[in-house]
Amino acid sequence: MAKGEVKTAVVADGLRYKSKAPGSPFRASASFSGATMSCFMCGKHRVRSQLRTRQVLGKSQTVCAPSCKALDEALE
Repeated sequence: MAKGEVKTAVVADGLRYKSKAPGSPFRASASFSGATMSCFMCGKHRVRSQLRTRQVLGKSQTVCAPSCKALDEALE
């Protein structure tokens, strides 16, 4: 399989992503309630209201509520 054409390169000043859009893919939030966290099970970033804490391997971890699969289906 051949890889596609490389659109980025390391420039003299050290910047690699010339074509990358500036900023973060996660929205800025002034309040803690609008922040996102990643699910321990699936790794997807979700709003904190879509997560719950659950004991995993003896520690409290944030996971999708009610489950990763159910939440994906509900959001589609």
